[in-house]
Amino acid sequence: MNGRAGAPQCVRGVPRTSRSTAAAGLGFGLGLRTPHYDQVAHGVEGVDFFELLSENFMVDGGKPLYYLDAVAERYDVVLHGVSMSIGSVDPPSREYLDKLAALARRAKPAWVSDHLCWTIAGGINSHDLLPLPLSYQALQMVIERVNYVQDVLERPFVLENISTYSTLQPTQMEEWEFINTLTCATGAKVLLDVNNVYVNARNHGFDPHRFLDAIDPDSVQQIHLAGHTDLGDHVIDTHDDAVTDEVLDLYAYTIARLGPVSTSIERDDDIPPLEVLLEELDHVRDIARDQQSVSLAS
Repeated sequence: MNGRAGAPQCVRGVPRTSRSTAAAGLGFGLGLRTPHYDQVAHGVEGVDFFELLSENFMVDGGKPLYYLDAVAERYDVVLHGVSMSIGSVDPPSREYLDKLAALARRAKPAWVSDHLCWTIAGGINSHDLLPLPLSYQALQMVIERVNYVQDVLERPFVLENISTYSTLQPTQMEEWEFINTLTCATGAKVLLDVNNVYVNARNHGFDPHRFLDAIDPDSVQQIHLAGHTDLGDHVIDTHDDAVTDEVLDLYAYTIARLGPVSTSIERDDDIPPLEVLLEELDHVRDIARDQQSVSLAS
């Protein structure tokens, strides 16, 4: 993007910050959900880390913190939020950030993530992950917000690409250009949701490989996989089913390009027994292992 009028400037290789990303790779994990709290707290085999929904544990006491401590004692964990609203016109709530920072001090996650989106307007939380305009003005605002968040949290910060169903104007760049410039300017990292790439490619009519080829490999900290609902002329990111073969094929392509990256599966509705998710995670692990074997042999 260098040289375009109005575009924030960033020279790759000269990051704003030297914050460490804490862990090159955690392996293969699951999003921790309420039906599995007891089982996970007592220990399960076949999972390397758990991703905890930040807002579920930003409380003063009670059973959530009991489970938080039990899980964090047994496993590597990362925190994943849905309410920071980094792209809102209103800045992120300092009260929210202070609670998140306190939670991070307690859980000691490898990193903290949220979504590259906005959710709050006029103090009202829509509880939807809404898209940003891909504009120079929005990019500069988010750069400033990310720098502020990282200063408050004093730890690695990771942002996820979201699924979208419409575009906001003005559009002055591609999504991957927005993300690459953001990570270059701030030192933040990317939670690359491969399912969201697939969903957006179907909904907006682009080749998902183009997105995956364009993302800076050094910026990707974690990968998300999830299921979706295919309605034919559009796809909805529902997280209520197993990861589809099409998304798994894109995951294999991604791992072949990036090498080993911490990978987790999300399931938020129609949640099956934990054993079903562990079997699915084993399949993902096999795909990554096969891609690494091919890379080593070539």
